[in-house]
Amino acid sequence: MANVLDLRRRIRSVKNTMQITKAMKMVSAAKLRRAQERALNSRPYAKMIASVLTSLAGRVGLYDDQTGNLSHPLFLTRPEKRVLLLVISGDKGFAGAFNANILKTAFQFIGGNGDKQIDVEAVGRKARDQFRRRYPVASYVEKENAEGGTTEVRERKEPVEVVGDHPGMLLKLDTTEVRGLAESIIARYQREEIDAVYVVYNEFKSVIQQRLVVEKLLPLIDFNSQQITGAVEQTTEERERVAEAAVSAGIQLEAPDTSEAEDEAKKFGTANVDYLYETPAEEIFAGLLPQFVFSVLYHAMQESVAAEHAARMTAMDAATNNASEMIDTLTLHMNRVRQAAITKEIIEIVSGAAAL
Repeated sequence: MANVLDLRRRIRSVKNTMQITKAMKMVSAAKLRRAQERALNSRPYAKMIASVLTSLAGRVGLYDDQTGNLSHPLFLTRPEKRVLLLVISGDKGFAGAFNANILKTAFQFIGGNGDKQIDVEAVGRKARDQFRRRYPVASYVEKENAEGGTTEVRERKEPVEVVGDHPGMLLKLDTTEVRGLAESIIARYQREEIDAVYVVYNEFKSVIQQRLVVEKLLPLIDFNSQQITGAVEQTTEERERVAEAAVSAGIQLEAPDTSEAEDEAKKFGTANVDYLYETPAEEIFAGLLPQFVFSVLYHAMQESVAAEHAARMTAMDAATNNASEMIDTLTLHMNRVRQAAITKEIIEIVSGAAAL
């Protein structure tokens, strides 16, 4: 049985831990405000470029009138034999089940497509570590080409392989890195190395409106609607916990209303006017489609960052509450132990006096 001194030391230790978790909660809440603002500010641009592409596709068409070919390779739909799965996780822990749920959804996607060759590209250190433990990394060998030089050729050894990772990208999200990733994915699709691209990330609408989604990025079919192939909604209990943590941190539960700005963005370029395009449709799509893919990836990463901060804020709030309850329990136990010791000493004194 622990004595009073041991209980005091444990209470002091729990108080120190509670101070750390409370500070981490406030830091996550401050970062959540900024991440939510950035995610909301990027939505009108994503809606606007989607509206422009929709208008353009309706006026010039997706097929060339003379050759009958598609105006851009990203519109081409092929049988899905080779799939690229982009998993957006976090770089740090202490976020509850945030990373575990993302990885679980990714593994379920891989398990449900066992007859396909799947390339995994991980954004975030947590996804990188898990996938490298479970699946081999893609290997390349140099072979001579027809021009007398050497070319790197991939040697696939397993149906599922890790082709790339980007740890630390979400810690300070840079448009240059995201654009480079988008261009790399587009180039692989155009070379027919992959037949489809899926993205697993945490969609953030507001503090209490989040869901884990599997979105089909390529081929491009509809610019104005997401191609969601799977989604996991928050439970009522999870929403209540997030709401309690947000209220205690002074964060609004509902995001600011941006519907008016998004509606205006949707109307951009959709006026009932017959535009005359001097530039061929192929060149227009070649300039706009990479920008659209970049905007989708960048927006998904922005929302994932906001969702991670919300998850960490909630986890630290729960840890702080648990520490407070543990302190109360330990304090009550310490008082009982101290009272028992005092009572024992009194009994010993009384018994000694009676013996005399």
